[in-house]
Amino acid sequence: MPYVSCPSAVVDTPVGVVWGLLSEPTGWGSVFDLRVLSVDPPGPAVAGQEVRGETGLKPLHLELTFRMTEIDPEHHRLRMDVHLPFGLAVCEDLRCTPLDATHCQVDYRCDFGFPRGWRGTLLRLLLKPNLGSGPEESLFRLKRAAERGYAG
Repeated sequence: MPYVSCPSAVVDTPVGVVWGLLSEPTGWGSVFDLRVLSVDPPGPAVAGQEVRGETGLKPLHLELTFRMTEIDPEHHRLRMDVHLPFGLAVCEDLRCTPLDATHCQVDYRCDFGFPRGWRGTLLRLLLKPNLGSGPEESLFRLKRAAERGYAG
């Protein structure tokens, strides 16, 4: 059974500022807890693009792979599949909606999928208390980076 986390936040910047951060994967390391290792093909986010990175402390780094599945610049929507260690997968859907000239709302849906069998059961038991905190922390980092960039 999957787990879903759907944090949302109002960001005190124009939607274009937030979209600029999301649509440039080479810069994700300055926003999220991620060290970007490669972006293929290089450049702004496009469907089919693969972003490889790692997170966590250097000696215990966890490798992540993001595969862009849908990019809609007109509606400020980005969808991607994320593969994490131990067979954990996340389908992420980020939407930025302008509220007015200087504010937008970011909705971030994460559908967590676990491997079958005992490994999935164990992962679910170990991670469930903290699954929602990862997307919430990522959204907080995005909000902070966008507001700092806009103010500065």
